[in-house]
Amino acid sequence: MDIEFSAIDGGTVELHDARRKIRRRVELEPFEIGVYAVTQSQLGELLGEATDDGLSHPDRPATDVSWLRAIRFCNAASEWEGLDAAYSYDGEQVTWHVDSDGIRLPTESEWEFACRAGSTAAQYGPLADVAWTSLDGVTSPQPVGGKHPNLNGLFDTLGNTWEWCWDFLDPARYDDYRVFRGGGYADDTWSVRASVRRGGAPRMHHEDVGFRVARGGFDAEDAAQGWSARADRERATNEGPTPFGWTPLR
Repeated sequence: MDIEFSAIDGGTVELHDARRKIRRRVELEPFEIGVYAVTQSQLGELLGEATDDGLSHPDRPATDVSWLRAIRFCNAASEWEGLDAAYSYDGEQVTWHVDSDGIRLPTESEWEFACRAGSTAAQYGPLADVAWTSLDGVTSPQPVGGKHPNLNGLFDTLGNTWEWCWDFLDPARYDDYRVFRGGGYADDTWSVRASVRRGGAPRMHHEDVGFRVARGGFDAEDAAQGWSARADRERATNEGPTPFGWTPLR
């Protein structure tokens, strides 16, 4: 089982928190990220859970994969490669060991920086050339690598399938929902942009949500690459402005 990675140099990316009307600049250290989304065949090979679709379409991105299942895949891939696991579990509570060199999900800062590949536009190229979207009229995810890559050599970061990241979506409103990014094969163009954020509960799975993996450990504790446990706790509060019609958790 082989996962191809692209080495991403460090740099700066700006993220937007729409609810709190905050823009923040994140300084990133170098890391690696998958050239392709994890495929059906890779998921089946490591977790032994190949679907019928995976048997007939092994090069399609693995979809209907929950965030928790993606985490399981990461630890299995680390074990396969002889690396320290990036994650440990306490029930469904997952801890990221930031100093681990194991395979993991990207933070959303890493994901957006790698997706943009130096572009400040909504997309890094014409969608017809770089992304499977509703414009193509397809009815399922397409085999990975069928469109042009971005300047980091990454395929399908926009379109084809949404991709899980490590981060919480908005814990004050959505509790344990995790972020997915990038847009899918059935999405309209306004949704297939480098900055668009959506998310779901860790056990949720959808026909257009998959994931790609990252790699890289950091000399820190509970904080790395735009994420920190402290920031998660702060974002779980209801302080600050809220959108019209917004209902916080009770």
